[in-house]
Amino acid sequence: MGLFDWFKRGVGEMMVARPDDAKSHVVWKHPDPTIPMGSQLTVEADEVAVFFRDGKVVATMQPGRHTLSTSNLPFLSNLVDSFTGGNVFVAEVFFVSTREHTGVKFGGRVGHVEDPKSGIPVETMVHGEFSFRVSEPESLVTGLVGMGRAESHHVRSWLKEQVLKVIRDRIGELCVKNKWPLLDVTSGAYTVEIEQFVLGELGNHVGSYGLRIARLGNFVIAIDEEDGDNLKKLYTDAAYLRTVGGVGAYKDFAAGKAMMGAGEGMAKGGGGAGGGDGGAASAGMLGGAGLGVGLGLAQLLVKDNRGGDVLAPAAAGVICGGCGASVAPGKFCGQCGVSLAPPPEAEPQASAYCTGCGSALGADARFCGQCGASAKT
Repeated sequence: MGLFDWFKRGVGEMMVARPDDAKSHVVWKHPDPTIPMGSQLTVEADEVAVFFRDGKVVATMQPGRHTLSTSNLPFLSNLVDSFTGGNVFVAEVFFVSTREHTGVKFGGRVGHVEDPKSGIPVETMVHGEFSFRVSEPESLVTGLVGMGRAESHHVRSWLKEQVLKVIRDRIGELCVKNKWPLLDVTSGAYTVEIEQFVLGELGNHVGSYGLRIARLGNFVIAIDEEDGDNLKKLYTDAAYLRTVGGVGAYKDFAAGKAMMGAGEGMAKGGGGAGGGDGGAASAGMLGGAGLGVGLGLAQLLVKDNRGGDVLAPAAAGVICGGCGASVAPGKFCGQCGVSLAPPPEAEPQASAYCTGCGSALGADARFCGQCGASAKT
């Protein structure tokens, strides 16, 4: 509305307020900077009105209904347009919402994060919701929105990027420093700790713009499905081997897995071409690797009937369930005389014979493996 229109209508009252269709906007700018003296300013309970002149904050009006006159609001005397005889003042009025804005969805790729329990890098994603509110309306307008007409989706989009950036930068740090297994993180076991840390970090990024991330909701960290299946299998194997053979078994298992992986690669043609010496060398290496892993795992998995760990012998023989000794095959243990499982077809060469039944005895046998008689004469 132009100057002569104001004179035509006199100093009639004007209503300055945010319209209903703009109530959802974080920031809304009143379209006309020329406002007649005596106009009625209405500020809703969930907003404030910020007056600017020449790019500077003049005043911030709190919720309520205000009559815009110099007698009622002395700061308006600095805004009066003298050309109109004091009947009009000039100012840019921004209505800034101060309520909590909820349900802002975000999500994206975090990247590869090393699982502290296995040392394996895992593709990680995050998605959820957050809420925010304006803590300093003046800083939001001057620092982020600017003096033009603002679009609320610009504020939300910028906040989404900040939330994702902080999570991307800090989630790996949290997992490694605190040694949180990624499967525990994805189960939600550390959601509270992660939320508190992220909210604290976000304050450093958005606080200077007069904004505050109030809370994170439905906050989920996820990992690639295939990576998750691999981690579960690895955790299961590791837990079993730790139960069977202790920490040493777990380390040997990891080494064995690496050897078997190398063997699988050589079996597919790695290490040589054609049917020449390279292929033979690969086959020899594969056989050696397989034999070494097989013997190593066989030793790890043998346990006696008392629950203790017993290493199986590399040579032919059996483990006694009574004393845990490695003895020659037979019906009875050569060390303690306890009954053994049926012997294999091949028996070790004997250095002596039982005087009772004539059966072959081991070099260090104290009892006959066939009749149980003492080997001592």
